[in-house]
Amino acid sequence: MNYKRVIKWLLLAVAIALAIWLSRSVFDVEAEGLRSWILSFGLWAPIVYIIVYAIRPLIFFPASILSIAGGLAFGAWMGTLYTIIGATLGAMLSFVVAKTIGKSIVTKDWTGNAAKFQAQMERNGFLYVLLFRLIPVINFDLISYMAAIAKVRFPSFALATLIGIIPGTFAYNFLGSSFVSGNPKVIAAAVVVFIILTAVPIVIRNRWSRQNGSIPDGPE
Repeated sequence: MNYKRVIKWLLLAVAIALAIWLSRSVFDVEAEGLRSWILSFGLWAPIVYIIVYAIRPLIFFPASILSIAGGLAFGAWMGTLYTIIGATLGAMLSFVVAKTIGKSIVTKDWTGNAAKFQAQMERNGFLYVLLFRLIPVINFDLISYMAAIAKVRFPSFALATLIGIIPGTFAYNFLGSSFVSGNPKVIAAAVVVFIILTAVPIVIRNRWSRQNGSIPDGPE
């Protein structure tokens, strides 16, 4: 018997059960209030949501909570669209702020491993940002700050962010929309999709590391 596989299935079952319990005991109360607040703006609700998401990095509000709120208010598909727009704008704002402030903070030249990492980021900015966005092991906003200070070109950063956040964004919005339905089957499906879309990038990263050497996590 493959005990690791059994453990994985048990963990999946626990995650599904926990999600169903949360949807009935916690989100059943809070989801309606949160969704009502967003939708209270009527036709302006999507614009308000996008603006809030865009300035989110400046107020240090968790991106995951807002993403789930998008699914609660607008459903999986439109919530994903609005979240991608807001998250990309927020990342661009963080990049510009870090670029501006970084010039006065980082006054010395990079040295050692940090210099090598900076050179790689600057030379292959699109690939690195895309990988970091797809692999959920680094803080979302930290990637923006790190890319700006490492002198990644703005167009490469913006495009890589736009593409890289699509899988995770859909996972969070689908999860949020499933809580509104209250249907255990829908919630279970959403949890499975969420786990797959967040776990696959990690598996890819591990295989890449074994075959090509580790992907640098940041300057040391």
